[in-house]
Amino acid sequence: MTACARLVCLCVCLILLVPGAAQAQESAAIQAIATVVSGLQVIGLNNLNFGTVVPGIDKTVDKTDVGFAGEWQINGSANAEITLDFTIPTYLLTADSSAQMLILFSGTDASFDDETGGGQTIPAGVLNPHGQGVENIGVGGRMYVWIGGTVQPTISQTGGDYAADVTLTVAYTGN
Repeated sequence: MTACARLVCLCVCLILLVPGAAQAQESAAIQAIATVVSGLQVIGLNNLNFGTVVPGIDKTVDKTDVGFAGEWQINGSANAEITLDFTIPTYLLTADSSAQMLILFSGTDASFDDETGGGQTIPAGVLNPHGQGVENIGVGGRMYVWIGGTVQPTISQTGGDYAADVTLTVAYTGN
């Protein structure tokens, strides 16, 4: 055997004689989980109704005026935090938009009940229709919102029916 062959044999024998490194492995798995909240539903239940208005005389509907105040019902995930944003008009218009009448909303003209108050006449809290409100839906997955306001007809207000949209936009905050 040549010296080179002996060296190769010696290297192979040494490799076979050296014990392999002991390796131990363990593993564990977890699950990635999430709960998706139910979708929100906003239902307009009652229009903000000023009824008959006399030219030159302001008319106010309070948020507690059952049957006259605007009303929405919100259905969603129990106790979930939501934002409430109003889009309120500056004027009511006739159907052909030929005449307008001023409508005003104060910072306390809206309220809500998250199932902890006494309904429309004794709501759980007040909302400012000029800003975003953050509240929690009730434990039963329901909330009610009401809005009042004031119309200011001029002394020479054109007769007829006037209207404008009052919109409530609701969204989950994720909290």
